[in-house]
Amino acid sequence: MGSDAGSAGPVEVEPMPGYLDLITRSSTVMLEAWRDCSSCGLELSKRTFLDNAYITWTEIALFIFCALLWTIVRRKLTESLFKPLAQSCKLLPKDAANMPESAWKLVFYTMSWSYSTYLLFFTSYPFFHDPPSVFYNWKSGMTVPVDIALAYLIQGSFYGHSIYATINMDAWRKDSAVMVVHHIITLALISFSYAFRYHNVGILVLFLHDINDIQLEFTKLNVYLKSRGGGYYLLNDVLSNMGSVSFSISWFWFRLYWFPLKVLYATCVSSIQSVPNIPFYFFFNALLFALLLMNIYWFFFIVIFVVKVLKMKEVNDVREYEYEDGSKAAAELLKGCQAENSDNDAGHHNSAQGKHVQNGVTKEKHL
Repeated sequence: MGSDAGSAGPVEVEPMPGYLDLITRSSTVMLEAWRDCSSCGLELSKRTFLDNAYITWTEIALFIFCALLWTIVRRKLTESLFKPLAQSCKLLPKDAANMPESAWKLVFYTMSWSYSTYLLFFTSYPFFHDPPSVFYNWKSGMTVPVDIALAYLIQGSFYGHSIYATINMDAWRKDSAVMVVHHIITLALISFSYAFRYHNVGILVLFLHDINDIQLEFTKLNVYLKSRGGGYYLLNDVLSNMGSVSFSISWFWFRLYWFPLKVLYATCVSSIQSVPNIPFYFFFNALLFALLLMNIYWFFFIVIFVVKVLKMKEVNDVREYEYEDGSKAAAELLKGCQAENSDNDAGHHNSAQGKHVQNGVTKEKHL
């Protein structure tokens, strides 16, 4: 294993730019590139694609196979593990419905982020500490290292599966349409960056995004578990609060700080410096900027969530629709407790227990 960057690139690592540097230098470089592209158009794009895109039918077949495999594995795990676990924990009806989705995503993103972390920090790849190095010694049709190709197969097939899963398997939320667009853009970035051998920067993009999904799903699971069985569990409440705080901070740090200043600066400025006629320069940067805009869009949801926490009000996932069946289920649970109290000889004891359940339900907070 080793970096494609090789040893021919600059030894001195460039300091990470600031936001002002990103805006001024990237706009200047992109404007100059646009002015120099006198022959840009559909014909040039077609010729550039045919000359520089390298992907085999075997790789496409592997992608389709793995995308189907992810769907099958998720269904099997949901039916054999996640749903029984939700039932054994005696989660509230709405939480029990959402728990398998969060558990599945937590398992996958923990695995995928751990692998990208290994590639960036436990091998010779210098991409995180020296982002411009992603384009050192770039060549059209260069060989993709096996370890990076494996990461691309895992991630690409998962996002192919996720487009289907968001529409047909996940709970539909206010941002689900945006999520489908996000998955399509991400899949396009993964596919085209592999075909055009921009795999080095792709690993950096995946690393900077997957960590937030781990924290989000971990937090949601603890929110579901803290009121299981009609009780209240302090440990899960503390873990959910810790997860929400770390999620909010890391979202800004990874997606709105490191992502633009490490990735976008490298793709907008460093790429042309290393490869003056780099193929599809505007196409890839447009997709990356679209990804940044979606990160900003979701950050507004996070800000609303934090404001609710600070005001000490009931906290729900601000992306969720208001489901009537959730409130009805809670009402039915309370009615059941009251009916049991009236029929039981130990009336005083069960009345106190009913109040405990009622408090657990009414004080429940959802991320």
